Amino acid sequence: MQMQTLALRAGPSARRPTPPPANLTASGRCLLQVPRSLRRRRPRSLRAFASLEQEVKEVAGSAATSAGKSNQATRRDVRNIAIVAHVDHGKTTLVDSMLRQAKVFRDNQVVQERIMDSNDLERERGITILSKNTSITYKGTKINIIDTPGHSDFGGEVERVLNMVEGVLLVVDSVEGPMPQTRFVLKKALEFGHAVVVVVNKIDRPTARPEFVVNSTFELFIELNATDEQCDFQTVYASGIKGKAGLSPDNLADDLGPLFEAILRCIPEPRIEKDGALQMLVSNTEYDEHKGRIAIGRLHAGELQRAMEVKVCTPDDACRVGKISELFVYQNFGRVPVESVSAGDICAVCGISDIMIGETIADKVTGTPLPTIKVEEPTVRMSFSINTSPFVGREGKYVTSRNLRDRLYRELERNLAMKVEDGETADTFLVSGRGTLHLTILIENMRREGYEFMIGPPKVINKTVDGKVLEPYEIAAVEVPEEYMGSVVELLGKRRGQMVNMEASGPEGTTLLKYKIPTRGLIGLRNAILTASRGRAILNTIFDSYGPWAGELGSRDQGSLVAFEDGSTTSYALLNAQERGLLFVQPGQDVYKGQIVGIHQRPGDLAINVCKKKAATNVRSNKETTVVLDEALCYSLDDCIEFIQEDELVEVTPASIRMCKNPKISKKK
Repeated sequence: MQMQTLALRAGPSARRPTPPPANLTASGRCLLQVPRSLRRRRPRSLRAFASLEQEVKEVAGSAATSAGKSNQATRRDVRNIAIVAHVDHGKTTLVDSMLRQAKVFRDNQVVQERIMDSNDLERERGITILSKNTSITYKGTKINIIDTPGHSDFGGEVERVLNMVEGVLLVVDSVEGPMPQTRFVLKKALEFGHAVVVVVNKIDRPTARPEFVVNSTFELFIELNATDEQCDFQTVYASGIKGKAGLSPDNLADDLGPLFEAILRCIPEPRIEKDGALQMLVSNTEYDEHKGRIAIGRLHAGELQRAMEVKVCTPDDACRVGKISELFVYQNFGRVPVESVSAGDICAVCGISDIMIGETIADKVTGTPLPTIKVEEPTVRMSFSINTSPFVGREGKYVTSRNLRDRLYRELERNLAMKVEDGETADTFLVSGRGTLHLTILIENMRREGYEFMIGPPKVINKTVDGKVLEPYEIAAVEVPEEYMGSVVELLGKRRGQMVNMEASGPEGTTLLKYKIPTRGLIGLRNAILTASRGRAILNTIFDSYGPWAGELGSRDQGSLVAFEDGSTTSYALLNAQERGLLFVQPGQDVYKGQIVGIHQRPGDLAINVCKKKAATNVRSNKETTVVLDEALCYSLDDCIEFIQEDELVEVTPASIRMCKNPKISKKK
């Protein structure tokens, strides 16, 4: 009953502009706020009044003492914000509109869509993979903006940058409402104590339901134990693609002015120690061919100058001396060189070649390290090994174990959520990440760089506590049309999923299913759900917790068609082979013994000859028949990783992706 009262009371306040706190004067000064317990007390005698006055003085004295110790001030000309949301809720598109309306680009400049997604893979997949910095200026105030990924596998990027900001814009879709990744990013922001401005995006959709979305978001704040101040959030309604925003869903301004005003009003000014010892925590690194490694972070205290000698240290007191060669700040859509940077701003530093994420750039004499960055542990592991197929070296440039090892350990310098360990042999490495997509992006980047290697099937990382095996569980949210709900529910049940909630999702006839399911059950689930729903279901997952071992899960129902010998495929052989199942290869394609060339229509593997040629005879009475072959399946890297089983590998080269049987396991059998 108490929860309902809170929702009814806070709903309207969340939709109207938040008034300035009562302890702020018109000039912006913060007056002493007497504790509520003292304000309620009614002195009935002089003794009681004197006692009350003494308590107030003690409160004021302690506040002044703490203020004197911290010696902190605020920078009114800077705001630091991160834009966080679930995948496809419109973060990057909203940043595009903010940049355009801040006059970052010329009027005649051609600007591509989602300009913050500068990586090739980000543009191809339509998702944000890496966190990126930019800034705009609004009414004389510099607003540093960090665009973050929305996919759960890249949650480490979000955790890494939250210590650079004082507030976040939580973008929520006006139809879908809070989704699994919304919960994750909001939880992390609340743990840091950041102020939150909720942006209900895509408000121009015909099926928008803003009141439901705001109430659902408020309930999410309550579930995550937000403070009263955080629950009284400012809500802004926006259409990122049209560049409009307003404080009411029915009354949008012609631009994003209300959003900018909400940022200045609700996001606190950076608290700094201007006269303190230099402190800057490195939250990100980049590499430039001319400048070398670039460290990016927020300056917490002091002043950083170009050509300044600094101390690079960590909390374990491992320190070394470095020198700043160049210094940059973010201005509009680029980096601008400066001579000095004051505390509270986000900057980029060059000159320290071995700088790492989580280290502190501090004063050379009196500097002390800041707490390092901590991210959640990985949940999925895959094996990387050198290519041992007969086609090794045909297409790749880097094929040795030394090349593979150097590249994988170099990835750790920037990707905090990933771990690399040496495997059982010298040419095998175990790489752990947040999910299969997290590792797939690394694999795709490596093959584009010219690497050639093999990867094994993904496996979950279990824990043993008090002699019991615990495995990772995730919350899976599936949006599916009602006519396909039965087959999707059956599929999730087979994978040990437990239904948490089921509700109607908008007026479009779709249902939102929420399941708690072992991470093992998610491997290969996306393609299976798309097949069961004819491509109309949407699956989103987020890590929940570790739980008891759920038991054995059913493996793939169909086996593999394996090439019988080395050679080149022929139409004659493929005509007979396609009767056994679906094929991956076409006529004239080189294959080797042990390569997977198709999906067997029955359980178990089948060795077939796809290189057999038609016997040449001198009997000419029979006319040549036309061979009609079915279209070959074209599996992407993600599909191959989900398809392979324990005794299979994926061969990755810059030009090809093949699957084969693992010769080491085959020999053991």
